Amino acid sequence: MEMIDLPHGTVSYRAAGPEDAASPPVVFVHGFLVDGSLWSGVADLLAAKGVRSYAPDWPLGSHRVALPGAADQSPRGVARQILAFLEALDLTDVTLVGNDTGGALCQYVLDTDPSRVGRLVLTNCDAFDTFPPFPFNVIFRLLKGPRRLLFNLQPMKLRAFRHSVLGFGLLARKFDPAQSRSWIEPSLTDAGVRSDAARFLQAVDPSELNDVSTRLAGFRGPVRLVWGTADRAFKPALGRRLAAAFGDAEFVEVPEARTFVSLDAPQALADQIADIANATSSPKEPT
Repeated sequence: MEMIDLPHGTVSYRAAGPEDAASPPVVFVHGFLVDGSLWSGVADLLAAKGVRSYAPDWPLGSHRVALPGAADQSPRGVARQILAFLEALDLTDVTLVGNDTGGALCQYVLDTDPSRVGRLVLTNCDAFDTFPPFPFNVIFRLLKGPRRLLFNLQPMKLRAFRHSVLGFGLLARKFDPAQSRSWIEPSLTDAGVRSDAARFLQAVDPSELNDVSTRLAGFRGPVRLVWGTADRAFKPALGRRLAAAFGDAEFVEVPEARTFVSLDAPQALADQIADIANATSSPKEPT
């Protein structure tokens, strides 16, 4: 793990692949209550193809270093944190890859400043006013507040609960128990991390993401949606609607995969990312 100090706080990240890669860099954006390890299998496969990737732990409840209390934890604020990461590492023509809540954050990035983004890959994720979908909209309401978050995470200490439909069970077919436990540990043990996570949930506004969707067609780079068709939360119909919002996005179905396509079908996702990585792009300048 490497660490970098940014204006909003410290970010840990995993880097994989050759530093002198000819392909544009890949930057991953995970969702709520998971960390950058979600992408490890895909990152290793990309590294074998000669692609350099970065998988930061964004401040969404599974990060290890709490942010200062003044950090903007709204979705727009986290998008600016992603942009600060790209700027700090001087990453340009980036292939931005998002999943779950991270897919919504990628949309905010494009709406805020797409100048460092060359192309976009989204797997199953929030879109329009589905932010988040059922049943996670109900679950997230139970977590809105540091005390509520701590109380409602207690059952997640049990592997059986953690991997059930009340935990992560809807999101993938199979989990590594040690990995899923590591996702909840920071919010269980660090009050600052719990505060970061709760402040993010309190700032989520489906109507704002719905407004962002009206401007997605302005992004000039290639867009590909790699969608698990077995997802019972982010259903394929939502993915096809999101693809249409970009105007010229490709929609690729991944049979049998659920929300975490990176866990259920890492080879299929890595192949799609590598394929689009060298596609011609023409990023927009900020307006």
